[in-house]
Amino acid sequence: MADEREDVYSRAVRAGKRTYFFDVKSTRGKDLYLTITESKKHTHEDGSATYEKHKIFLYKEDFEKFLDGYQDALAEIERLRGTGDYVQDDGRRQPESGPSSSDDLRFEDLG
Repeated sequence: MADEREDVYSRAVRAGKRTYFFDVKSTRGKDLYLTITESKKHTHEDGSATYEKHKIFLYKEDFEKFLDGYQDALAEIERLRGTGDYVQDDGRRQPESGPSSSDDLRFEDLG
């Protein structure tokens, strides 16, 4: 039996050595979901290239929460740019204080 899922929409955004792919797909039940793929090109000394890819799946029940989080993060970036709350330290940008969100998430919580 043929796979009834289908690609509905795709857009590639090139940004230096990275390309971001935004792909809207349809499930067998005709629900839509989004995959976001980051592809980064690595060129080797012999001239050959490989691509490192990372993908996330975003399902319809999460669209609004994802968008809210994304918009909040962009607003915080704009706020920090305007206030200078970030300082250079060993070539990395570091906050002078901890997270401003009440959703304090630690990477240890993800494992």
